[in-house]
Amino acid sequence: MQRKRQTIRDHSAEANLFARRATVAFFIVVCMLGIVLNNLYSLQVEQYDDYQTRSNGNRIKVLPVAPNRGLIFDRNGVLLAENRPVFSLEITPEETNDLDDTLSRLSTLMAITDDERENFESKLKGQRRFKPIAIRTKLSEEDVALFSASKHLFPGVQIEARLARYYPYKETLTHLLGYVARINKKDLQKLVEAGQEANYAATHDMGKLGIEKYHEELLHGSVGYQQVEVNNQGRIIRVLNVDPPVPGKDIVLNIDIELQLAAQQALADQRGAVVVTDIQTGGVLALYSNPSYDPNLFVHGISRKNYAALLNSPDRPLINRATQGQYPPASTVKPHLALVGLEEGIITEDYTIMDGGRYQLPNVSHVWRDWKKWGHGKVNVSKAIEVSCDTYYYDLAYKLGIDKISEAMYEFGFGDFTGIDLYEESDANMPSRGWKRARFNQPWYIGDTIPVGIGQSFWTTTPIQLAHSLNTLVNRGERYIPQIIRGFKKADNSVDVLPLKTLRPLQFKQQENIDIVLNAMHDVVHGSEGTARSVFKDAPYQSAGKTGTAQLFSVGQDEKYDADKVDERLRDNAMYVGYAPFEAPEISVTVVLENAGGGSSNAAPVAREIMDFYFRDRVFDTDIAQVQP
Repeated sequence: MQRKRQTIRDHSAEANLFARRATVAFFIVVCMLGIVLNNLYSLQVEQYDDYQTRSNGNRIKVLPVAPNRGLIFDRNGVLLAENRPVFSLEITPEETNDLDDTLSRLSTLMAITDDERENFESKLKGQRRFKPIAIRTKLSEEDVALFSASKHLFPGVQIEARLARYYPYKETLTHLLGYVARINKKDLQKLVEAGQEANYAATHDMGKLGIEKYHEELLHGSVGYQQVEVNNQGRIIRVLNVDPPVPGKDIVLNIDIELQLAAQQALADQRGAVVVTDIQTGGVLALYSNPSYDPNLFVHGISRKNYAALLNSPDRPLINRATQGQYPPASTVKPHLALVGLEEGIITEDYTIMDGGRYQLPNVSHVWRDWKKWGHGKVNVSKAIEVSCDTYYYDLAYKLGIDKISEAMYEFGFGDFTGIDLYEESDANMPSRGWKRARFNQPWYIGDTIPVGIGQSFWTTTPIQLAHSLNTLVNRGERYIPQIIRGFKKADNSVDVLPLKTLRPLQFKQQENIDIVLNAMHDVVHGSEGTARSVFKDAPYQSAGKTGTAQLFSVGQDEKYDADKVDERLRDNAMYVGYAPFEAPEISVTVVLENAGGGSSNAAPVAREIMDFYFRDRVFDTDIAQVQP
């Protein structure tokens, strides 16, 4: 067997091969190192700002800061709506591991009612999960201490300290001030549509009714921001920068809280409304609707039980009767109708009728009766106002016709919004031919016109409309829009008063016609037969006014109205409009009492009590007979 020959190794070739391989490996290493260095350069230099921002995003957060809501004062500087510190327990759903378990464990730690849990679950459905939702509001100091000791057991749950609205006068000002409450899904949608969502990023509440809602933009202010450093658990370590919020404006109202309280006391437990205005400016000095309710119930979320009680009450406390209540104006509008008759030449100062207690159209069997069964005898326009003669105004309405009446009364503000700074206002109804056709698809009959002459039929008005129309009459056509806000409170506690809001003045053919009407209204209070003479007989000031009794249902031709046999809710409304002092008018008072009976015996005494309070420190010369042109 032959042995294989041993091959002689070529050391030179092997060295060359190794050198080539080492060169390739070195080149690869250099390339890889270049890539690494290039990436390092890109990360550390080129993309430094981007990654620095991302890093800061994990460490630094920008949080919105809610502005302090503006305060509300009365005309004398009395605080009507303030902000008080409160603590609430809030849950951020997105940050909790198990929401149901968290709620259960919280219930064992502190008392959480079924209503509170139900309200929380209701809010949860309409709010984004990354936003905190209150489970309990108005925590006590004991509650705060108890939770703070166990906070580490409840991720996503925190105590929030904030300022909450408080209304010290409670139900006295509810329908006027309104209230603030939690921003709901519907509110949020409106803010988004208005481009205001960012300004409410840290705000929990907003105005829902009254002045709080109407002047929300002024009261809210502008959101601020703070830049904070947080740890890996999201806890704030320090504040880096603050862009402070701009607080809402402190507003001053025309309201006199003492007069408002006097109006509330005068109404007592009667359903109705009182409006007191400054005749020379249109400023609302008092506006009270009864019954009322405590607005503080809504600030922290009203329970279903309490809300149902308000909603289902037959007394309708949620309605602002002063601006939303719709009532037949009754005889309170007779002065306005008399002025229209004088201006149109339908009647004169000397024109008289013989009132036998009834009125009947030719060839018509229906009889319209006067409130005084046997009538008032010979009556001219002045006496018709003084004694509130219905028959005179049946005749006047017939001669004027519905077209002239509706057109003139619309000019006085009936059937239209007054422009008061409240969203909760009704325009009520000034009937006309077109209205009846649109409403009932029926023509207007002459029989529809007759009761319009005494403020009945389809005619309805609101107390604020009555006040506005009375002011227009007393101001001889000058029309001032009723305003609750007076101005803004400045740093030195002075008031930046807003300019008056006016409408185009009414033009009258003869000022003497207004004198006739105003003097007749003076006789209502001070005349020998005036319907309010007994109420104001010993008043230290001279005033003028008009009583009214609004019938709420029709009585048969041969039937007699008997309040004792009528359901309490169907009894007559008592009404009164008046102003004082007669010689230099300052205030007007409008009173509407639901189902109270006669205006002279029920509404006029309320007006007298309010006027007495307003003029309590004044001395007057009562020797005034009539107003001069």
